[in-house]
Amino acid sequence: MSEHAQTGRGLGGVVVATALPYREDPSAPAGLAVDLDRYAEHCRWLVDNGCHGVGPNGSLGEYSSLTDAERRAVARTAVAAVGDAGKVVVGVHGVGSHQARHWAEIAAEDGADGVLCLPPTMYRANKGEILAHFMAVASVGLPVMVYNNPIDTKVDLTPELIAEIAQIDNVVAVKEFSGDVRRVLEIRERTAGTGLDVISGADDVVLESLLMGATGWFAGFPNVFPAASARLFELATTGRAAEARELYEPLVAAFRWDSRTEFVQAIKLGMEQVGRYGGPCRPPRGPLTDAMRTQVEADMARAIAALERRDV
Repeated sequence: MSEHAQTGRGLGGVVVATALPYREDPSAPAGLAVDLDRYAEHCRWLVDNGCHGVGPNGSLGEYSSLTDAERRAVARTAVAAVGDAGKVVVGVHGVGSHQARHWAEIAAEDGADGVLCLPPTMYRANKGEILAHFMAVASVGLPVMVYNNPIDTKVDLTPELIAEIAQIDNVVAVKEFSGDVRRVLEIRERTAGTGLDVISGADDVVLESLLMGATGWFAGFPNVFPAASARLFELATTGRAAEARELYEPLVAAFRWDSRTEFVQAIKLGMEQVGRYGGPCRPPRGPLTDAMRTQVEADMARAIAALERRDV
């Protein structure tokens, strides 16, 4: 793997939770077919603009709205498009451990560098079930980034529980999306000696998380601002906090959409505003309301203007 692909320890660095483009096709689910050519171009663009890798088949990638064949094709497309230029961390989320392990096995066959995995979806699992779930996925052998998203899963991987999960072989990182930046230090303290990396999973707390010792950023708005995101990560992780804050503050209003229900639609609209293709979403996600669209456009306009002044 190239030096660029190894930037950031393990699965760290700026790994973009990639949005997925569709094209109209009456024979496809909801009349929308996955546009794999456009997706491949997008993955290459992200890495060419300084991001360290891509994450297909996450919630931003609408994995739960894909057929099994589409889901595998998306991951394969990302691996082929990025090649040795970056890492590919494939979402393997599943209702149970047998589904998640199945997707991890396929990711390994298809050349992924690692996997991102939620606890069991659609079920409020207990501690024993959570540990068994991640043990099953980790047994495949790929590096595993566990994903704490208590908002969507109703299961909170607390720092105490993360400390237990970190003892599982091949678990190398946690994507933290609770929104509580106090957890970065607590997780680091509780997992000291394990090598576990804490990854910021929400755009609107990324600087705070990186300054407290997070070693990666795995979220959505780098789809819109890859070069600026790579620059922000570099500044925050090389002791240049004042410069990082100056870059970050005008972007936060846009970044907050990453933590809202309509984050997929908002990020795709943001992509359109910078001249990229965002396009529609598959159900259950519908279009933004007029009020939401107006607010996203205003928040994005502020961010774009700030970056133009900085020439980033």
